[in-house]
Amino acid sequence: MKFLKISLLLLISFLQVPATYSKETTVFTQGTAVIHQEQKISSLKENTTNFKQDAQLIRDTYERFLFTLTAVKAGHYGLRMYRQSLDSKYQATIWSDMARVASQLNKSAGEIYTPEQIQAHSNKLIAGYVDETGERSQLRYAATKEIPDYLYVAVSLLGSMARVDEYGLKHREDAKLRQVIRRYDFSRFVSDATMIKAWAAQLANQVYWLRQLGEQDVVDEFISVFRKTYPDSLDAQLSTQQFGNKIYGLTHIIFAASGYYQHPVNESDFQWIYDYYRHNIDTIITRAKEDVIVEVGINFLLAGLDDDPVVVKTQKAIQQSINREHGLLPSVTGEVDLKDGEHRNVLAIMLLDWQGVHAAPTITTQPEMFSDLPYGLVAK
Repeated sequence: MKFLKISLLLLISFLQVPATYSKETTVFTQGTAVIHQEQKISSLKENTTNFKQDAQLIRDTYERFLFTLTAVKAGHYGLRMYRQSLDSKYQATIWSDMARVASQLNKSAGEIYTPEQIQAHSNKLIAGYVDETGERSQLRYAATKEIPDYLYVAVSLLGSMARVDEYGLKHREDAKLRQVIRRYDFSRFVSDATMIKAWAAQLANQVYWLRQLGEQDVVDEFISVFRKTYPDSLDAQLSTQQFGNKIYGLTHIIFAASGYYQHPVNESDFQWIYDYYRHNIDTIITRAKEDVIVEVGINFLLAGLDDDPVVVKTQKAIQQSINREHGLLPSVTGEVDLKDGEHRNVLAIMLLDWQGVHAAPTITTQPEMFSDLPYGLVAK
């Protein structure tokens, strides 16, 4: 009897649904229902749903094996996913990466701070490029062999200091580490076209890190030299690698300005970049790797330009490149290694299912994540 009443109520409810519930009109002709839609669902909304589903596909793939990745890769993934979602499930990956960074800073403060120590360490780093044959590696060796200190001071030390600063922390010997940074004139690095051809994205990161830390401000100088190094009129003359280096540099100017997905950016502050993207997006999709295509799309999302046609173009390009058997975005050669592909795949998730920016985590807003600091780190 109870089941009959429930069934009856459901039937009545269904029959009483107002006509405005559906925007479709049903016409019956010779027993066949012909549905005429008054308003079609836009293909954009359908695509948005599909994009989110594909983001979830990649997310499921990576999170199933997240703790099999290195601390660097798991931390890179977890921090970006946390800044998107504020989901505490990523806390362990962030803490592990924070411990790794603390260890690097401890070593810097204890073992690699005198000019002689830095020189010896940097010589070991540059030696790793000697036998490399790829175009990028050869460019980096040629640009850096006379200034190997760059590999340590800018790539390693500065990046670690900036990361803990983002969290509202510093190393307990912060003053000592800052003195190391201050020995170097970063104008030397950013004003060299050869360095930009070798390290465009990294230099973009580094000039904003310096500004963030309140040290040297060479952002404008870097951007000026970058634009002279890569004039748009000469794009066709660039090798595939150098074209990718240019676009990668552009995307990281925006990323660095946003504090790496923490703050929105104003399109007008970087109008020359957004105008370039709009004029060249089809070429970018044709010539650049998926990593770079993804970053272009996210640059627009950081500026609140979610509905810009460039975003949809990048989303569709990435969607079409997904290896659905393995549930991820493969390399340009079809490789599906989880570790090697973490960078492009976490960014693909962000592009396909953008959730905004969050200035997090910090010791002020998420104190529970910093209750047990790795050795060497203290609150600012």
